[in-house]
Amino acid sequence: MKKFGRSIDTVFVLIVFSVFAISVLMVLMLGASIYRNINEISTERQNEHTALAYIWTKTRNFDQADGMSVGDFNGVSALLIDENINGTHFRTIIYNYDGWLLELFSDASLEFSLNDGVPVVPADGLHFDAIEHGLIQVTIGDMSLYLSPRSGAGCPNNES
Repeated sequence: MKKFGRSIDTVFVLIVFSVFAISVLMVLMLGASIYRNINEISTERQNEHTALAYIWTKTRNFDQADGMSVGDFNGVSALLIDENINGTHFRTIIYNYDGWLLELFSDASLEFSLNDGVPVVPADGLHFDAIEHGLIQVTIGDMSLYLSPRSGAGCPNNES
């Protein structure tokens, strides 16, 4: 009878230990999943900030009247920056394609495809809009940047 009691005690301890081990494993898996999601969101937000900061810096260094506009580049919303360098008309095209912010600088008379731009930073959902008073609104996620074509760029505005 004593052996039977010890067997039940041993089985009970093993069951309690197994439940504890499974609980710890589930908490660790849940924690890893939460960490992964937070890391992805943080990376996405950082990429959005970087994309807006890049555009802001690019346009802030540009100072020619009537040289910045919103346009269509092969079916994609784009920021067009035109400038005359030593008598040659050049165009910088900043656009979003295939999950990336891309930039293309070239002679304005040449034709290019969406794949020809240089990837700058991962960015998805970047959009350019011409709004009243000559302002240009750059939107990515829930953040916006307002650009003034002649006087440089505005400050990023978080609309969340």
